[in-house]
Amino acid sequence: MIETEAWVLYERSGGSESALDSDDFRRETFAFPGPAGDELLVEPLFGSWEGNMTHSLQRRPIDICKQRGERRVVIGNGSVLRVLRAGADVRGIHEGDVGILHGGHVQDEFGYTVLVQGYDAPGTVGVLAKRTKIAARNFLPLPLESHHRLEQWAAFSVRYLTAWSNYHLALGAYRLQVNEPLDPAPFVLGWGGGSTLAALDLARRAGCRAAMVSGSPQRLAELARMGIVGIDRRAFAGLEFDEGRYASDPEYHAAYRAAERAFLAAVHDWTGGRGAAIVFDYIGAPVFRASVKALGRQGVLATAGWLLGMQTTVNRAIECIGRHVHVHSHYIRRADSPKAMRYAEREGWMPQVSEIYSWEEIGGLARAAAAGRLRSYFPVYRVNPV
Repeated sequence: MIETEAWVLYERSGGSESALDSDDFRRETFAFPGPAGDELLVEPLFGSWEGNMTHSLQRRPIDICKQRGERRVVIGNGSVLRVLRAGADVRGIHEGDVGILHGGHVQDEFGYTVLVQGYDAPGTVGVLAKRTKIAARNFLPLPLESHHRLEQWAAFSVRYLTAWSNYHLALGAYRLQVNEPLDPAPFVLGWGGGSTLAALDLARRAGCRAAMVSGSPQRLAELARMGIVGIDRRAFAGLEFDEGRYASDPEYHAAYRAAERAFLAAVHDWTGGRGAAIVFDYIGAPVFRASVKALGRQGVLATAGWLLGMQTTVNRAIECIGRHVHVHSHYIRRADSPKAMRYAEREGWMPQVSEIYSWEEIGGLARAAAAGRLRSYFPVYRVNPV
């Protein structure tokens, strides 16, 4: 058995409330079986706080301890790792090698992720640990003498790889109906967090006209520096759709309609009345209705996750008449990751990391994430010395 220090999430015996109790998540010793012949013993250097980690703490949409049948779980899958020991069957990976984790622990026959290490894959140990083990096939070596910092690669490992896959799928779907000569610079709109920003940056670099919705002055300023149009959400702060209230509360109904009209007017002004060719909606139910309405004809609604709601309602007739395509993806396919990494290294398509939490501060980071108080698109924490 391997013993290590880790931040450990415990099974909750009480109700399903989302508040994070201090007894639920704490730093302590954790033990796991040593690596098999096709596995690596690794030490995380930097980790990135991901949405699935917040979902784990909130027990939404699932309680991963119950789903996995485990009383104690170590979460986390966005990271830069250093190899401590390679199993007997591993070839081409050696002690001291540094890379990022591809979190798809269980993959389907085509290489797409089904279950994620450090989340819903039973028996896996996440990267909120001083040491862990991973399948050797999921170790993605970093470029030698990379131009980018290790903490940037940690933030890249989930959000940017997810965005790469979702962006290319969404653009490909749009180009099936509207080729480049017909629309050489599509309007691409998004709202959400780091994955949305990464997808919009890809779109901008490809010659698309990109815009992102945000209510934060700091983030709007960051978008301007990146060459992405910022649409100020404060102008339509009531744009939070609740189907039940919309049907039963006349005051809410009127306020929501006013906010939706303001949002669609902003999109109309930006696109010259065409509507968006692609909308990246990583928020979910509260903005899904508005996202669909913001699409132009032949438009594509794309997502690889949700922040605030999973269940959505769609008018199929309207979507058919508008020839809208809905693209739902997950994480990137393992075989596609090296291409995304090479592009990032060459073109500088990387997250800007402004704040790094210490190992001891992870408890506070977790509480802020569970309460929805994170300010950064890319919250990164340090695990082991470089």
